[in-house]
Amino acid sequence: MKQGHLDQMPDGNDPIEINAYDGIAHIPAQDWDACAGSDNPFVSHAFLNALEQSESASPHTGWSPYHLVARDPDGRIVGCVPLYIKDHSYGEYVFDWSWANWLHHHGKPYYPKLQCAVPFSPVTGPRLLTKDLRIAQALIHALLTIAKRSGVSSLHITFPNKEHAMQLEEHGFLLRQGYQFQWINQGYANFDDFLNTLASRKRKQIKKERQSVADSGTTIDTLVGADITSRHWDDFYRFYLTTVDRKSAEAYLTRGFFEALSGSSVQDKIVLMMAREGSTPIAAAFNMLGTDSLYGRNWGAVKDVPFLHFEACYYRALDFAITHKLSRVEAGAQGEHKMGRGYMPTPTYSAHWIADPAFSRAVAHFLTQEQIMISQEISVLTELGPFKKE
Repeated sequence: MKQGHLDQMPDGNDPIEINAYDGIAHIPAQDWDACAGSDNPFVSHAFLNALEQSESASPHTGWSPYHLVARDPDGRIVGCVPLYIKDHSYGEYVFDWSWANWLHHHGKPYYPKLQCAVPFSPVTGPRLLTKDLRIAQALIHALLTIAKRSGVSSLHITFPNKEHAMQLEEHGFLLRQGYQFQWINQGYANFDDFLNTLASRKRKQIKKERQSVADSGTTIDTLVGADITSRHWDDFYRFYLTTVDRKSAEAYLTRGFFEALSGSSVQDKIVLMMAREGSTPIAAAFNMLGTDSLYGRNWGAVKDVPFLHFEACYYRALDFAITHKLSRVEAGAQGEHKMGRGYMPTPTYSAHWIADPAFSRAVAHFLTQEQIMISQEISVLTELGPFKKE
């Protein structure tokens, strides 16, 4: 698929030209960010550019940028979509390996596919970057047109906000629901105020865990924006690689990504919880700050201190959110252990267009059954939450 002109308004209104670009560096940052807004740092030009320039998300790693840009008749950019051509399913957090196997079993390729997402970031946010509903409709139409013309097996929009998920479903996308564990700020004055809403056993457990970290002699510093130096990133990246290796996982992010992010327009959105013994750093949690939310992203450690992961990743995040009057903390994918710390199941969405009719019907049937299970799981987990029962 080549960079260039793609589409215009499908409804006969004033023509909107939509073009694709093979790198976000080709798109003016000010124009992209005017469409994306400032609430969610993950769809900012700076965040996506840091991923591409550091070659964390690049054709070399199987993430080939194909970003869409909509222009009005005067040439002004009025909408954008972060889009990639992918030849694998790594780094997405909405798992479709079984779908790929189904097509392969029937003698058809699943890759390449189109992925509208923020690479390596299972964070809910806008995916149709525009303030105009008509432009959003045109962007959806362009996405479908690209998918059909290019002959890809499928098109996936992962972790859109609910509004965009509903729009995509109206255009024939198959909607998939999942859930993550998130903490909601109920107007707490301080951490103890939050603790007082928990059942006695859970409250005592958290106090015990926090005291254990304090008694270990570990100090945790909260570093924001310009407080974070290249030395801090050297330490953090060492922790990150050590933890990834211990889990036999893949290090998606390069050292250059964090350095690029730190020198960008979203520098002030970076929050690093750095743990040390004396003057020796031993662990860190990397977070991003939105207008009303704190997003926990990556954790790494070179020493095993009991409960330090919970303290740095969850409790310090809650402290930060309460102090700064943020409405929520999103701690990333998976982890029922988060429930005991006050993080409750919250729905997430993805939308999928499948080219093969038989395959689409099979996926639709699967999603119907999965939705029943997911709803039941959310209901049961919510009932089992750590809060006092009225």
